[in-house]
Amino acid sequence: MMNRKIAIGILVVLLVIVGVLVYWVFSHGFSAQAEPSALEKAMAPWLRRIAIPSGASQLKNPEPVNEETMAEAREHFVEHCSVCHGIDGRGGTTFGRNMYPKVPDLTMADTQQLKDGELFYIISNGIRFSGMPAFGGEDSPQEIWHLIAFQRRLPQLSPEELKRMREMAGEMGKPETGEESGQGGDESKQRPSKPHTDKPGTKPRRHRAIM
Repeated sequence: MMNRKIAIGILVVLLVIVGVLVYWVFSHGFSAQAEPSALEKAMAPWLRRIAIPSGASQLKNPEPVNEETMAEAREHFVEHCSVCHGIDGRGGTTFGRNMYPKVPDLTMADTQQLKDGELFYIISNGIRFSGMPAFGGEDSPQEIWHLIAFQRRLPQLSPEELKRMREMAGEMGKPETGEESGQGGDESKQRPSKPHTDKPGTKPRRHRAIM
């Protein structure tokens, strides 16, 4: 009898939640211009964590961190990530500001406190119902590990590094993104596109437009 009452109680709670969600959808729609509610903001980190397999958090970055790997990762970040996350990782781009949910600030604690293995899983597999693509089929595990090491540097990027990255973005034909820098995305002022070249023996990167 007690188990039946518990089951009925759980069912009622679930029905109430579904009812609230249905009401919210019909009253607010699916506009990406809306700001996520306080409930969504509170639940997002929790949902992200339970979506990552427990074994992923145990993975350690096996790649060395040196000038060469950081240079490769810096170019990789500008080429693949800056269109949404910005040159400085803070998400102040046209795509980043207008996604739902908004692109996270990679320099803040919510992201920096994630373990290397968790970041590896997210970059490799993407995140459903968000703008984060899965790059596991595009980039090698080695490249992703290098990128994670560079991501740890984002909060401490020097003015010289930021300047180098903006120049790199211009050479690649990308807008120099990032509002903190005061650099705009005026396409008429972009520099001529410089084709990316892959290292001999490495898997060529396939470039996808992120829509």
